[in-house]
Amino acid sequence: MLPSFSPAATAAATPPRPIPGGYGIPVLGPLRDRLDYFWFQGPEEFFRRRAAQHRSTVFRANIPPTFPFFLGVDPRVVAIVDTAAFTALFDNSLVDKRDCLIGPYNPSDSFTGGTRVGVYLDTEEPEHARTKAYAMELLRRSSRVWAPEFLAGVDTMLTAVETDLAAGKEGGASFLVPLQQCIFRFLCKAVTGADPAAESLVDRFGSYILDVWLGLQLVPTQKIGAIPQPLEELLLHSFPFPSIIVKPGYDILYRFIEKHGAEAVAVGVDSHGLTVKDAVNNILFVLGFNAFGGFSVFLPFLVLEIGKADAGALRARLRDEVRAALEETGGEVGFAAVAKGRMPLVRSTVYEVLRTRPPVPLQFGRARQDFVLRSHGGEGFAVARGEMLCGYQPLAMRDPAVFDRPEEFVPDRFVGEEGEKLLSYVYWSNGPETDDPALGNKQCAAKDAVIATACMLVAELFRRYDDFQCQGTSFTKLHKRQPS
Repeated sequence: MLPSFSPAATAAATPPRPIPGGYGIPVLGPLRDRLDYFWFQGPEEFFRRRAAQHRSTVFRANIPPTFPFFLGVDPRVVAIVDTAAFTALFDNSLVDKRDCLIGPYNPSDSFTGGTRVGVYLDTEEPEHARTKAYAMELLRRSSRVWAPEFLAGVDTMLTAVETDLAAGKEGGASFLVPLQQCIFRFLCKAVTGADPAAESLVDRFGSYILDVWLGLQLVPTQKIGAIPQPLEELLLHSFPFPSIIVKPGYDILYRFIEKHGAEAVAVGVDSHGLTVKDAVNNILFVLGFNAFGGFSVFLPFLVLEIGKADAGALRARLRDEVRAALEETGGEVGFAAVAKGRMPLVRSTVYEVLRTRPPVPLQFGRARQDFVLRSHGGEGFAVARGEMLCGYQPLAMRDPAVFDRPEEFVPDRFVGEEGEKLLSYVYWSNGPETDDPALGNKQCAAKDAVIATACMLVAELFRRYDDFQCQGTSFTKLHKRQPS
């Protein structure tokens, strides 16, 4: 368990104290922490043990990647694993977000065609507002077709899964590849107006190109588990991967967006003052890293959690709520059907998955100035200008000072007035769920669209099926809806 504090004790702030923990001796200290993080403990246990050891939810540690070939990367961070201190990461007066999306390590901008895309910009940089405004306008323009394109993709995905399941495939019918293809095609159509079907190479391999493109940037920071140790450390975590490996695929997607998404590109050029090159590269990052990458992590977790063999009672409750709500919308799934208040249990279940399995577990920011980082109970820690803060969401959003039964998956946690108050401690979008994206902050521009899309997926599953079960990323049972 994390160290806990009494929420009632927050009134009296204490004088700041030094941050516990340390970095060890050069080279060996970071290397030891890296091996703990990837090999001996894993990320969650890495943070848990150090919080327990230092009896503090704020402490010093090294974060990978490190030695030997990550030159210029300083692995030293101030780790945060409670909800109170975590909020400093959203205060733009305290932290600078430039070039720290995934931590002290910053992938080369050659992965993004030489453009320093919006997510790597700090809010004080002039280009940040320009690129954020562009992303938000693309989302607004997509709202008319977002739901129908997504649901058409889901229909194609589930038809493929049903076919595989009917064929009696051992272990069930995997939904991961069909889901990723659904996500890629619908995002291209909705966000850029470009239909992958216009180019067979993009339609067949676009999602795979994005998987490789994402993987090459993120692998040095991720525990993979696909190959045994110590090979994973030697081959995947010891050096950055060059973008040349995926450049041919990236160029295919670039030309596709430039040609078939010309209207979306023109919005960036004509309305926001971007060059064609920067507009296309920003589109590809929003589409590929933020949207495709985020959905590819989050939606499988959502389906798996609901589809667990022991979640039959939850599925029955969700099914009944979905079908009652759809009666009010003529049986159609869409934004109106999943609007706030229509399916409270569905929405709460989506939030609970984001609380327990945030698609981006780590958030970073560099201190702009010396300041006092406040945790629960008014406890203060002296942070020096230039220090990197590292918030680990999976533990912060299981903070026992805020959440009852924090380690349990509680589907209706966010239902009702008291439940909705807890949304201010759900941070998956790089900000509290109760805040809104704006040009002056780093919160996910598509925050509300992500929630609505997840709710539509759940609603469509229960519109179509009376019950289903999953194991891993495969459906093992799909019971089609029977006439009532």
